[in-house]
Amino acid sequence: MDFSFNEDQRAIQDMARSFAEKEFAPHAEVWDQDHIFPEEALRKAAALGLAGIYAREDVGGSALTRLDAAIVFEELSKGCTSTSAYLSIHNMATWMIDHFGDDALRQKYCPSLTSMDYFASYCLTEPGAGSDAASLTTRAVRDGDDYIINGAKAFISGGGRSEIYVVMVRTGGAGPKGISAIVVEKGTKGLSFGAQEKKMGWHSQPTCTVNFEDCRVPTSNLVGAEGEGFKIAMKGLDGGRLNIGACSLGAAQACLDLTVQYMSERKQFGKKLNEFQALKFRIADMATELEAARLLLHKAASKVDAKAPDASHFAAMAKRLATDTGFNIVNETLQLHGGYGYMQDYPIERYLRDVRVHQILEGTNEIMRLIISRKILET
Repeated sequence: MDFSFNEDQRAIQDMARSFAEKEFAPHAEVWDQDHIFPEEALRKAAALGLAGIYAREDVGGSALTRLDAAIVFEELSKGCTSTSAYLSIHNMATWMIDHFGDDALRQKYCPSLTSMDYFASYCLTEPGAGSDAASLTTRAVRDGDDYIINGAKAFISGGGRSEIYVVMVRTGGAGPKGISAIVVEKGTKGLSFGAQEKKMGWHSQPTCTVNFEDCRVPTSNLVGAEGEGFKIAMKGLDGGRLNIGACSLGAAQACLDLTVQYMSERKQFGKKLNEFQALKFRIADMATELEAARLLLHKAASKVDAKAPDASHFAAMAKRLATDTGFNIVNETLQLHGGYGYMQDYPIERYLRDVRVHQILEGTNEIMRLIISRKILET
């Protein structure tokens, strides 16, 4: 057991931190207020290899590990949590095509995804199929060398803007074994988009419903084999859960650092806030909880990298703990800022709005508890 980063990981961390401080943090407030999708900044991230973190090198990927990715996303999230979360989703979609697609499909799409000439979206959730993802009803029917897709996907990050949609569709019977994954390009006849959602946070990324009406897609766009879609989706979510947990930790660390600084300056009752023992203890508890969540996340990332049989179990535990801990710490730091924390003049309230959804997406934390308990109890 080695709890220290190696030289390469320290370099990756420094790179991600420097990039976030220069390219994300100075603009995050405006992106949030004006609902700007920062394409230029994302393409700068891609130029550093951050749009294909664990995609293979022959298609422009960085071929890094899940632990490397967790380090990256924690640092990026300190700069802009919303934009970092979209980048995580883009990486997940890119990895699915790279890892499960045949070589023709990989070469067709992945070079443009790793450079972010194309943006990607992941389409699993439906209006009637959220936590019960295996009940999805979007159907793809074989017609010669094509599939004809009908249905709708909900809450799709990048919806309407992305060029590439990795879509989970039903090609067979009921249940998970009837689900397949297929790539749909923007501009395909029958593909349309709903109005942009009005969200509490994540304002720097577009989100909408994606509709399919007799949408004809070549069978060569199938990712993996028919019936493998649910397995592909769950494998992708193992990594997505780690990344979104890392984004929560980054936001929490940023808010904790801001609060430590604020408490050294703010005075009440004739003393600086950092001189009150009760407030010192709250800082101590937050730092301890943050470190514990980070350690579990890094252990889970190592499990996913090693393809351990209990990797999904640990990914669920890490996601549950990191996103709950992250939100609780951000909320606590807002409290310690008092009324100022509630004002948009300070970034705490933006971090709070952005991290709240992390307890819902990539599998709700209630579903994480179901996965964890099912493994322990073998039910």
